[in-house]
Amino acid sequence: MTAAFEDEGDDGAGAEGDVLVFTVPSGSEGQRLDKALAGLAEELSRSQVKALVLAGNLKIDGVPCADVSFAVRAGMRLELVCPPPEASSVEPEDIPLAIVFEDEHLLVINKPTGLVVHPGAGNWRHTLVNALLFHCGDQLSGIGGVVRPGIVHRLDKDTSGLMVAAKTDKAHKGLAAQLEDRSLSRTYLALVLGVPVPAIGDVELAIGRHRTNRQKMAVVSSGGRHAHTHYRVREQIAGEFALVECALRTGRTHQIRVHMAAIKHPLVGDPLYGPQRTALKAALNRAKFDAVRCERFLGFPRQALHAAKIGFVHPVTGEDLAFEVPPPDDMAALLDVV
Repeated sequence: MTAAFEDEGDDGAGAEGDVLVFTVPSGSEGQRLDKALAGLAEELSRSQVKALVLAGNLKIDGVPCADVSFAVRAGMRLELVCPPPEASSVEPEDIPLAIVFEDEHLLVINKPTGLVVHPGAGNWRHTLVNALLFHCGDQLSGIGGVVRPGIVHRLDKDTSGLMVAAKTDKAHKGLAAQLEDRSLSRTYLALVLGVPVPAIGDVELAIGRHRTNRQKMAVVSSGGRHAHTHYRVREQIAGEFALVECALRTGRTHQIRVHMAAIKHPLVGDPLYGPQRTALKAALNRAKFDAVRCERFLGFPRQALHAAKIGFVHPVTGEDLAFEVPPPDDMAALLDVV
């Protein structure tokens, strides 16, 4: 694919205007086509997959197929065309941007929490794309289409930190290639319940859609996609919490959040993956924090996750670039450093 879109780290499945290519894994043998494809194309719901297949947008081993109940076999090549978005009314908006680096080819942004990256259902305004359109005007890569111009990768709405956006198609293609081969590095800081043991380790657990909640991802034994997170405990906090540095070796939707929850160290404040309030209260009692700090933890409204570092080779000049920003004030307050 030309364009790649990630959100800690969604690997691009579902990007409008792309031809998405998958190979059916052995764990999906015999599954219905729509179910198997929805598990592979993580950004598409089963109903969206069904609509695309029925509209004639799928080929299996080069042969068109519009039968959503077709039983897939391992090794089959699935090619799904996601049509480009129709012209939309995405308008430039004067939204302040915290720009860390900018030249005529790209810019690196420190995204605040609460800012949606690109327009979508329920969020057609007040997004990073609206802000980029205002800041860059027509100097923004068109590879992402009308809805996602310049967007090479993304972060969840409530995850803060560093992102790179492309102004030119050449920069976009170069950055997307680095994202695909994982030479574009991203390191996150996560505040988790408990202290992981060992202090340095790897989590390699396949991730797929949750069976009953389409808003969630989950560790799955079959039908998912390989996911690999490297972590390092950077700081222990009262023996009950840890600031963990996480590096993505793959990019799957909600990867860090799912993997840390899977090893019983969920992110503080995470509304989808825990921790349970009773477990959080028990840890706070053992930590003997004062009332103010306890309330900060109990009332923290989002996943305590921050994209702290990003590094890549400038796709035009060839220069090695690396950037780092500290966590925002709300997360820093949990660490008691404000």
